Amino acid sequence: MRVSREKFAENREKILTAASMLFRENGFDGVGVADIMKAAGLTHGGFYGHFESKDDLALEVSRKLIERVEERWRELIAAEPDKPLQALLDHYIHWRTVDDPGRSCVFASLIQEVSRSEGAVRATFSEGLAALVDVLKEVVPGATEEERRANATSTLSSMMGAVILARAVEDRALAEQFLVTMRRKLDPAQ
Repeated sequence: MRVSREKFAENREKILTAASMLFRENGFDGVGVADIMKAAGLTHGGFYGHFESKDDLALEVSRKLIERVEERWRELIAAEPDKPLQALLDHYIHWRTVDDPGRSCVFASLIQEVSRSEGAVRATFSEGLAALVDVLKEVVPGATEEERRANATSTLSSMMGAVILARAVEDRALAEQFLVTMRRKLDPAQ
């Protein structure tokens, strides 16, 4: 049975949405095509009409999620022009980022897995991280371009590191120390 172009596009979007959540929750290797299709409410057999492989899906999901992170960060900065860095820190160094990996930062959720991979997904993550450094470079202090880039790189590393470490420990008090300490270090005025 053939489906209309509209239905085909709708089904593809369902697959992308389901995969984006499942990949962030379980990693690329922690979820199979059947799981993704079930979460999308579709049959397993329909997958290959949309994607050549799970790797192809992982690449497309990664690109979309990474584009969305940069877009969201720019929105936060535009909404708080007097305190753009604080807006980003308030958004990112937060319990919702720690507690809900399926709906939060693709980098914090998948960076360990990507670090052990090669190819297009890793290149996409590299480009995405470089773009976030560029976003941060616009809002961190620094007298020169070089100093702002160094501060942006340090800020990004600290933000993501705090979230990753908070996710890694069972002790909620220790997790909170990672978040609170890094938040204060990055924004002493808080």
